[in-house]
Amino acid sequence: MSDSAPKDVRLAAGYAGDLSPELAWEWVRSGRALLVDVRTDAEREWVGFVPGALPLAWKQWPGMALNPAFDDGVREAATSGQALLMLCRSGVRSIAAAQRATQLGAQAYNVLEGFEGDPNADGHRGRLGSWRLRGLPWKQN
Repeated sequence: MSDSAPKDVRLAAGYAGDLSPELAWEWVRSGRALLVDVRTDAEREWVGFVPGALPLAWKQWPGMALNPAFDDGVREAATSGQALLMLCRSGVRSIAAAQRATQLGAQAYNVLEGFEGDPNADGHRGRLGSWRLRGLPWKQN
């Protein structure tokens, strides 16, 4: 945990911190950070993706086994000198991915709320906060 987190970043244990989707997009647009989409290939293909994000699954479908290429992908992405912003479906897997990226020497953050957010009372995602709900850039195939 760092005592010198940038403004608007929530301190976290084991990685640089948590930030809102809006702040994440601001950092990406400014060149300060690289957005790393750690969802499965299937999620990006079927649900949607953020143009320009690095697709690097933390776990892979089916079975949700750890992606054996994750570490090498993080090491390569970290050579850019940019912070790595981990984005998953709801902001849970991205914490584990940010912790692992930090262990590998990257400056890694978790994007709160994820791409789709938590499910609401009816079990529907995308209605309680998320990258998509906040109107940030995304596309769908």
